[in-house]
Amino acid sequence: MATTVHVSPKAAAIPVHAVWGAAAGLAGGIGMGVWMSVSRPMMDTAMITMVAGLLGSTNAFAGWLIHLAIALFAGTGFGVLLGQYAQRLAPALVLGLAYGAVWWAVGALWIMPANMGMPVFEWNDVSSSSLGAHLVFGLLAGVAFSSIAQMAGKRTPMAGE
Repeated sequence: MATTVHVSPKAAAIPVHAVWGAAAGLAGGIGMGVWMSVSRPMMDTAMITMVAGLLGSTNAFAGWLIHLAIALFAGTGFGVLLGQYAQRLAPALVLGLAYGAVWWAVGALWIMPANMGMPVFEWNDVSSSSLGAHLVFGLLAGVAFSSIAQMAGKRTPMAGE
């Protein structure tokens, strides 16, 4: 006896959006990583080496590896959560900026400082530069996701379709 499983087109698009999101996250992560490599808001320390501090390192290469792993994860989440809405450029830009701001609040203002024994949700030179970096991530991830969707030549179902 065979069992047939039916999957809605929206559900079937989730793995595709996850892959597109992962690629978009890497694109956004590279742009954000460049920002963090040149931004030195605290005692002439590049932000990327501060990321390395999550694993007890001060090595910029370690910071890049950690950062790109997080960007891959965040981009996959963008694709899964927002991919059906981010296939056109304008919505992708807005959603990307908002998504970057959410990651800034959750990651840079809460998780990272808490992990490193620093005050959470504090506005200072580091957090303001980090906001810019996260907005760059979101902007580039949104543009990359929309571009990938356009290049794929087919749209997956949008909400309500």
